Amino acid sequence: MKLLTEHILTILGFALGVILVARMLREQNRPGVAMAWLLAIVLIPYIGVPVYLLFGGRKLKRMAGRKEDLHILGDEKAADGRNFERSTERILAAAGMPPACPMNQVELLPNGEAGYAALVSLLEGAKRSIHVTTFILGRCSVGRSIVQALTRKAAEGAQVRLLLDALGCFRSRRAFLAPLRKAGGRVAVFMPVIPLRRKWSANLRNHRKMVVVDGETALVGGMNLARVYMGPQPDPQRWLDTAVLIHGPAVADIQAIFASDWAFASGEEIRPGARPSAPALTGNGGAVAQIVPSGPDVPDDTLYEAILAAAMGAKERIWIVTPYFVPDEPLFKALTLQARLGRDIRILLPARSNHPIADLARGRFLRQLAQAGAHIFTYEKRMIHAKLAVFDHDVAISGSANLDMRSLYLNYEIALFMYSPPEVARVAGWMQGIMEESKEWDVSPAGRVRAWAEDLSLLISPLL
Repeated sequence: MKLLTEHILTILGFALGVILVARMLREQNRPGVAMAWLLAIVLIPYIGVPVYLLFGGRKLKRMAGRKEDLHILGDEKAADGRNFERSTERILAAAGMPPACPMNQVELLPNGEAGYAALVSLLEGAKRSIHVTTFILGRCSVGRSIVQALTRKAAEGAQVRLLLDALGCFRSRRAFLAPLRKAGGRVAVFMPVIPLRRKWSANLRNHRKMVVVDGETALVGGMNLARVYMGPQPDPQRWLDTAVLIHGPAVADIQAIFASDWAFASGEEIRPGARPSAPALTGNGGAVAQIVPSGPDVPDDTLYEAILAAAMGAKERIWIVTPYFVPDEPLFKALTLQARLGRDIRILLPARSNHPIADLARGRFLRQLAQAGAHIFTYEKRMIHAKLAVFDHDVAISGSANLDMRSLYLNYEIALFMYSPPEVARVAGWMQGIMEESKEWDVSPAGRVRAWAEDLSLLISPLL
């Protein structure tokens, strides 16, 4: 009887493994991701199968079907027959993203102190509504001060909605937020990690960082709401990060993304407000900006495709700042070929990030890029958490996505594409300043042990 039971369980396990492999192939994962899951399912099925069930989905079609599909946000504006001046904008608009809109006021916030000051000013000046999405809300002095500010505005009658990722805010979403709830603020949790809960996923995280005040002004970028990212005073332990403050018509697209995420997590629909009017501007007439969401609620990998197209089309320079550098093969090849063509390719990274496996996984990519002629800079002073990119003098990108598999293919992310020369120049100027404080990476060959560790880290990096 025992042998029969073991035989039946073996057959069932094999059948389940075959089903999961078929499902994985249908989801059109990138080869590196598919290979990592395939090895886990085949070699260690008792671990690989349940872990894939928890973490393996990439596009939740049934679940996304109950969430407003974000690509339709741009349909009406994309159908107006306009001639797009930029190939990147044309690619994004053809995929259904909101096209770029002019007459925005955009300010790059160069560090956590500037980000915190801008956030506090936004919250204190709110009159009607405050909508906040964050991946991490710290149980620290900074997180506490932000919750207190939200609580005060809720008590004054403003509509305060706080959307937290279930995993990133696991320790700070209950008693910590009781005063806000008591004052009338609303809190929703995105994608619970417990399988028994509805709309759950342990894998697909909301990594977007957005603050929208009165539907008119927004803050987007890489900063979470915690002391390690931002604060009122300089802190040598604080990570180097950036955000963008934006006022003008593009804010409506950020608000629409928040409304979709909020409705999915809470069940409450937010009525769309009037599109913000352009601010009073002098000089060149303001910034041309385009809001680009990515994730399971976007049918294609549109953000990735836009970055790849911009990299392939660059004629002069590609500058990238990212905490983690684990690109897929097409993007890596595009950067390598551009370096061999003599383009100014620069990658700026922390000397040591908070993820040692990611630091190992990046080694082979960086070594080959440097050998092709790219310049790799490492910042020694502290961790870099900023996510920025500049292509020629035409496009600058700021947002929440890292240049790794998880951000490009799995997480819910948001990016701001800026097409105006002054904004591109400001982003490039910030990058140039940090590069001047950094060291050019040592391109010496990896030893046998390190090469083995890099290969193993690269193999499992798509699962992290």
